[in-house]
Amino acid sequence: MKRSPLIFDGAMGTMIYDRGVFINTCYDELCLTNPKLILQIHRDYVEAGAEVIETNTFGANPIRLKPYGLAEKTVAINRAGVRLAREAAGEEIFVAGSVGPCTESRQRMPDAFAVEVEEAFRMQMGALAEGGVDLFLLETFSNLNELQLAARVAKEFGKPVLASFVLNDRGETVLGMRAETMASALSGDDNVDIVGINCGTGPSGAFDALQAILPHTGKPVVVMPNAGMPREISGRVMYLTSPEYFTEYAKKYIELGVRGVGGCCGTTPAHIRMAARAVKPLRVGKRRVEVKPLLRQESLVYAVPTERKSRLAAKMCAGEQVTSVELVPPKSSDMTALLDRARKCAEAGVDAINIPDGPRASARVSPMISALTILQQVGIEPILHYCCRDRNLIGMQSDLLGGYAAKLVNFLIITGDPPKLGEYPDVTGVFDVDSIGLVQVAANLNRGLDIGGNPIDPPTGLFIGVGANPCAVDLPREIERYFRKIDAGAEFAITQPVFDPEALLRFLDRVETYRRTIPVLAGVWPLLSFKNAEFMNNEVPGVVVPKAILERMSRCRTREDGRKAGIDIARGIVERISDRVNGFQVSAPMGHVETALAVLGKSS
Repeated sequence: MKRSPLIFDGAMGTMIYDRGVFINTCYDELCLTNPKLILQIHRDYVEAGAEVIETNTFGANPIRLKPYGLAEKTVAINRAGVRLAREAAGEEIFVAGSVGPCTESRQRMPDAFAVEVEEAFRMQMGALAEGGVDLFLLETFSNLNELQLAARVAKEFGKPVLASFVLNDRGETVLGMRAETMASALSGDDNVDIVGINCGTGPSGAFDALQAILPHTGKPVVVMPNAGMPREISGRVMYLTSPEYFTEYAKKYIELGVRGVGGCCGTTPAHIRMAARAVKPLRVGKRRVEVKPLLRQESLVYAVPTERKSRLAAKMCAGEQVTSVELVPPKSSDMTALLDRARKCAEAGVDAINIPDGPRASARVSPMISALTILQQVGIEPILHYCCRDRNLIGMQSDLLGGYAAKLVNFLIITGDPPKLGEYPDVTGVFDVDSIGLVQVAANLNRGLDIGGNPIDPPTGLFIGVGANPCAVDLPREIERYFRKIDAGAEFAITQPVFDPEALLRFLDRVETYRRTIPVLAGVWPLLSFKNAEFMNNEVPGVVVPKAILERMSRCRTREDGRKAGIDIARGIVERISDRVNGFQVSAPMGHVETALAVLGKSS
């Protein structure tokens, strides 16, 4: 874990429940009575990419087993739990012996009870150690004294000890102890090797807690949040956080410095599979190519003034509001529908067509060919999204030069989603540079030098755009990167779809404080239905749909009701932020150009 973050598995109880086992059953005993079920769940997590799997022994201590009349089977259950996990794990996957608390979460442990608790832990952990676990995972503890007692017992068996506690959304245990206090105590405990948090809260709450915990420990930290908060639907308790939403936070945890990521209640192999695909590429340690900025005196040729680069650039520089509509390239070679939609936009007076580059790591017709075809056959200017995922730096420079030679000028440069998040998870990403590095490449080309420092005459006149996310999970980091993009040479920005106008205004207030601004186009997505709203909120990284909008869309009973409500909501957002932005990029959901034009007030 010190060398590289590890992927832990997800919920066991959730998977058992989903397979028809009632909650009044002793789930730990299933290691003896239904071993095939437990083994298959372990195998599902291993197949999903987990590198550490937990034994099905969370409550398998004599105190917790006694109400089921199973205290005498403590050793047998734990040994069986290790055997099943090891069979699924093989030689490459670590097996963690899962140990839960002996007391109820809201109870303090009386001193008189401590001896009994200690012996219960010793009996369970002795069986787990004899079975051959690689480490002990002490999880879902609320009582610091009991957790430290368990850690002391665990250390007797010479195995690494991961001590994990549970927090609520306020960053406290149910007994009122703050996250940082728990972390500090465990960090100073020689019996604890790894500090963790699990259960209690969803991905967002865990992220907030980690920011409090990490400064208080130098030990590796593991996080295993729930899949959101539970909701009762038709008599069943369900967790609605999607694997993609869970994964977006998993990446953020690694960026913060977490050394292990897994899931607790509500998470499934689907959550772990997507998180593993996204996190594993982040730990390879690939060294990105360094692109050095040019000093002003190094510009070898006359640079094209921004206002002369394109019609879009001229309007922005003149302070006029601009409009664009996002059209996704087709999945086949037939461009007819794309061109028809672009013509409708041009006839309505839209300034530009946004062409995304492999959105959500999907494969479609080349966005550059799509943009070039629209420019040549319709005459409206495209804004070509260009991501760093699919080409090395030489190929990207060639594309920028070739695109400019073909009269493509407006480029929106983005890092791009890892292919592990898309439809082709086994494809590798390149990422020689991120968006900041590629902006620097484009800026250097505009000043007459290529990536090798060789002169280019004439220089390019690329109008360089970048992305911005006002609802980023880690907003200070997003703002820091935003300024680095400006320093690298960005000339305009387009935001993620905005559903919370106040979040965008707060973002603009913060960046304008530093008096380092560029024109900003606000992304707007007219919703089509409640299902579409839930999808945007749960499945699209970086997008947050406020509860009030979700509730409003949930009241729509027909498709037309949903479309009208979506347009009305989008218009309200446009009106609220109109005096603070330089224009709008409106998406055409499902190719519905008329919907986008209605938002812009350009429909017939």
